[in-house]
Order: sequence, then structure tokens, then C-alpha cells
Amino acid sequence: NLNTKIFCDIADFNLIKKFNKKKIVKGFTTNPSLMRKAGAKDYESYSKKILKICNKKPISFEVFGDDYRSMMNQALKINTWGKNVYVKIPVINSKGIFTGKLIKELNKKKIKLNITAVYTSKQTKQILKLINKNTKVIISIFAGRAADAGNDPVPELKKSILFAKKFKNVEILWASVREPYNYLQSKQLGCNIITIPPVIIEKIEKFGKTFDQLTKETVKAFLTDSKKSKFKI
Repeated sequence: NLNTKIFCDIADFNLIKKFNKKKIVKGFTTNPSLMRKAGAKDYESYSKKILKICNKKPISFEVFGDDYRSMMNQALKINTWGKNVYVKIPVINSKGIFTGKLIKELNKKKIKLNITAVYTSKQTKQILKLINKNTKVIISIFAGRAADAGNDPVPELKKSILFAKKFKNVEILWASVREPYNYLQSKQLGCNIITIPPVIIEKIEKFGKTFDQLTKETVKAFLTDSKKSKFKI
């Protein structure tokens, strides 16, 4: 699938301004951790400032409540911020309780959702059982974090993509990217979206070097560093 869309995973204003101008970037994702790192103090006002920059491309903002009522209230508010907004809902809360009831009700209200922190095709199947075939849903599968724990995420992604094929309104997203090559893997699998941090997007833009070029560049870098350090044997 050559049409895997690149979303930028970010919350920093200046970088959003920069990456919003890039044609390669088709949307954005954020989360509470990225918002905190970017220095956000007031979640709503910070998000609305982001939306002044990014008002056309899809962008996901996450709820941070941990029970049905608080997540529902936050989701309804976030949904009013813009037509390009997806409400990000974790597949479970911190106690391990499946957020299915919330997903089902928000989907019924025609609210665009990004179901996050998904790791297995079993979770994907649970989500698909609850949603309609009209309202847009993104299912974010945390491939990188799965791999960090010594698990191969590819079989779970393959199954999730297969399950979701019956739903034209559902997109499978490769999340928690670790290296530029993940982009090529996501394309090979047929993921609809991959969300990538800025530094890795910049590396993807430079794709195309041959092995010979890379060998020469690597050797030159070693040589330069040895000269700078005035190494002698």
C-alpha cells in the first residue's frame, strides 16, 4: 500500500508550524505526555492555540480522565474544538477496564475517535464489534512499544488490518515509531496511517541513499572524528 499517510506526533508550537507546511505530513497526533513536555499548563487553551496553526489537517487530542464520566465529559468538550479534531480514547483505563461503553456511545454520537494504546488484534476486534460503519475511527497500535518489550508487533498489525477491511470508516495506525524503516514496514503491511516524531520524518525525507554512499559516509565520519581527537597508535 503506497498510500500510508504520515501524521506527525508532536505538541510543540514551533514544530507544528514547521511540519504543518510539509506536504508529506497529512495530520497530527498528540497525547498528555507530549503536551506536558511542550510546556502546556492549561490543556484546553494550549490545544486551541495548536488548532489555530493546524485547522485543516486531522489532529487527535486525548482525554486524560480515568473513569467513564470524566472521559465522556472531556470527549464531548474536545469534540467541539474543531471539525478536524479526533478525540483520543485509551482502549482501557489505568485499572485495566475496557472503555467499550464509552467508545460505543461516542461513536453513536458521530464523534470521530482515535482509540489509543492498542497492542493486540483481539483489542481491535473488541472495538470493531461496538462501532458503526459510518463514523470515522482510527485504531492506534503501539508497534514500537510492543517491540521494546521483545514482542513482534507485525502479526498483530496484520490481523488488525484484516479485521478492519470490512470497515471503510476505520483506519489502522502504526504508533510509537522507533526508526525510519518502520515507515516502509507500515506501507508493506498496508497500514492506513503511521504517526512519526519530527526527527524521524526528517530522516524519511532523505531516503534514497545507496549502500555504497552509506559505507563511504560512515567511514568518512570515523576518519573525521579520529582526526579531531588526534588519535595515535
